[in-house]
Amino acid sequence: MSRIGRKPVTLPAGVEVRVDDKNVVTVKGPKGELEQQVNERIKVEVGEGEIRLSRPTDNRNDRAQHGLSRALIQNMVTGVTSGYEKKLQIIGVGYRAEKKGNKLVMNLGFSHPVEMEDPEGITTETPDANTVVVKGIDKALVGNYAANIRSWRKPEPYKGKGIRYEGERVRRKEGKTGAKA
Repeated sequence: MSRIGRKPVTLPAGVEVRVDDKNVVTVKGPKGELEQQVNERIKVEVGEGEIRLSRPTDNRNDRAQHGLSRALIQNMVTGVTSGYEKKLQIIGVGYRAEKKGNKLVMNLGFSHPVEMEDPEGITTETPDANTVVVKGIDKALVGNYAANIRSWRKPEPYKGKGIRYEGERVRRKEGKTGAKA
């Protein structure tokens, strides 16, 4: 058995789960509602305060789908109860971010400011000019939007300037020595 797939997903109070006949799992909680299509070969059983998943055979694909489905359902339950957030740090002279309505406006050394509109279900905050916090209930959307923000100016290895995740370590390189022969 899959070690992850065999563990039941515990349901906190205030979370409702429905599974329809096409294996679409809908999770509703205090922060919102999410739904996910689960592989039709994986059987999802909603019990008293928990969700159990089982697979028909032990072939490689079924084992992979078993663990994946359980992880996706667990992420949905966590998202609708507590939500997800990613913090980004902007490092560099003159680099900064600010929030204007539902747009994130960043000055990243280009000739123009970079404007990104928050997608549906995602909110961004700028507690200070060098920090961006991406929040939402869908783990994949939060991670994807944070990666899109980071892609505008990835951290470079010589001075460490750019946008990085909080706690991310940037491997630094030594610059030119300028030695003459």
